[in-house]
Amino acid sequence: MRCVHSMPFGAEITSDGVRFALWAPTARDVRLVLDGAEFPLDADKDGWYRLVSKEARAGSRYGYRIDGDLVVPDPTSRFQPDDVHGLSLVVDPRSYTWSDTSWTGRPWEEAVLYEVHVGTASLEGTYAGLSDRLEFLRDLGITAIELMPIGEFPGRRNWGYDGVLPFAPDAAYGSPDDLKRLVERAHELGLMVFLDVVYNHFGPSGNYLHAYAKSFFTERHPTPWGAGINVDGEGSRIVRDFFFHNALYWLEEYRIDGLRFDAVHAITDDGNPHFIEELATRIRQHIKNRHVHLVLENEANQARWLGREADRRASLHTAQWADDIHNSWHALLTGENEGYYEDYANRPLEHLARALAEGFAYQGDPSPHKDGVTRGEPSGHLPPSAFIAFLQNHDQIGNRAFGERLSHLIPAERLALAQALFLLAPQIPLMFMGEEWAASTPFQFFVDFENEPDLAKAVRDGRRGEFKRFKAFTDPQMSQTIPDPTDRATFERSKIDWSEPENSPHREALSQTRELLAIRRREIVPLLKGDYLGSRYTVSREKTLDVVWNFSDGSLRMTANFGDGSVTTDRHPSARILWTSPNLDLSGGILPPWSAIVTKGPSA
Repeated sequence: MRCVHSMPFGAEITSDGVRFALWAPTARDVRLVLDGAEFPLDADKDGWYRLVSKEARAGSRYGYRIDGDLVVPDPTSRFQPDDVHGLSLVVDPRSYTWSDTSWTGRPWEEAVLYEVHVGTASLEGTYAGLSDRLEFLRDLGITAIELMPIGEFPGRRNWGYDGVLPFAPDAAYGSPDDLKRLVERAHELGLMVFLDVVYNHFGPSGNYLHAYAKSFFTERHPTPWGAGINVDGEGSRIVRDFFFHNALYWLEEYRIDGLRFDAVHAITDDGNPHFIEELATRIRQHIKNRHVHLVLENEANQARWLGREADRRASLHTAQWADDIHNSWHALLTGENEGYYEDYANRPLEHLARALAEGFAYQGDPSPHKDGVTRGEPSGHLPPSAFIAFLQNHDQIGNRAFGERLSHLIPAERLALAQALFLLAPQIPLMFMGEEWAASTPFQFFVDFENEPDLAKAVRDGRRGEFKRFKAFTDPQMSQTIPDPTDRATFERSKIDWSEPENSPHREALSQTRELLAIRRREIVPLLKGDYLGSRYTVSREKTLDVVWNFSDGSLRMTANFGDGSVTTDRHPSARILWTSPNLDLSGGILPPWSAIVTKGPSA
């Protein structure tokens, strides 16, 4: 089987030769640079420049000379062997033969996501290196890997959110065929592959769109990264199609099973339908015979995008990252109250209870961190599977000054309790690489602007400046201890150590994770495949959390004591115990401090 996604732009191999197409509405002159020669291109009235070349072939290097001076890569390049400023490579996607012809994905309810950064997930830092770890993850109980962004970024190391060529899998990790082999190996093992894509901004180096397609951006919608993406003004049809094709390209040409859309709250659209709606609609209409899962990161907590059909299928987007669940857990476990944790620190247990039961803690409530601005929409009608829960992810670890994991911040016993409740809750769980064994390695912020010293200095100074508002870094000397993101050592420190699971205490942490995921697969997933009937929750003065989720095939209940004294609890006579804190004696119905019980019973 050969897979190709046909697009109206870029380099595409046809029976007549290689067709080149560039949208450059604000350029005066565009020429194709191909294997050392140049060819003039004519523009149509809509700003398209096209040429079919019989001289070009797979492996040809090409770019575009803009207005007689600047040579730029193809913004829809399928591969960039020489980084973001180099020429693009003509790729023939039909040259790869897929053998997993029967793979159609997995139902969403079975998802256990494992977020990975390709460059630090293995010693090799490549697609092939990650592929060698997939069997371990399968045996652990993971059912899907989620790759942080891989679109071509400047340099050899980056989180991926500085990408500027979103169709080109970054050459630092391997070739397009290497990525396809990773996906194929995952499918052989029954693992889905998700990809994090960034449609709200481009990185600071290598984005040449301003030079020939100024209307790709708009000053009407400023963002933290500069002018916004123009998805609702003149010329926006082509801009929207650029991203819609990008999503379909990954899903079709690479057989990716799901996409996570980064920070969609930063995409401003005054038109109708909204970019977010049309994006999902186009994908749903185009791909019908596979499980394709669409995930949002959306600080605005907009339940409107997460609705379900009568048969429980997602109308638009499958789920959203549940930041409220994470932030509540974090404030409860660590006591931290700065930055966005300010919204949760006053009543962390109440916020956690509401988020576990209803998805969002903020459902139109005023945010102290945002000076009282309301945030969110009612979400209690949505099933728990519309939310992805996590205790840690790349942001929540890497955006700390030193990249500390939760295992560095709280006692192991409290982390074990939180992990059990997190993995056995009915939301879809996401773990960050190494979390399963409480990895000792940090995950720090890193970039590579070695050839751009001014930009490197700006990033270094900006990183340290970000933390000046935190009490721990008001002293300028303390801010200098923050790791330099441009130093290769920062990247190397962030690589996880795969020998750790063999040794204590990591071995014991891994064993607990494996046990919890087995319980989830056996007991929780069957509930999620039935109808969701609603939830209820209470929080007592003694800091006892009690949440019940009802499904057509039974109920799930969590009771946890986060207080300083013991409390009494009841249990339905027909409820089965799925998990309890270690050495817990339930004969008297007593829950000691920082302990919990999870049961499964009939619907109530």
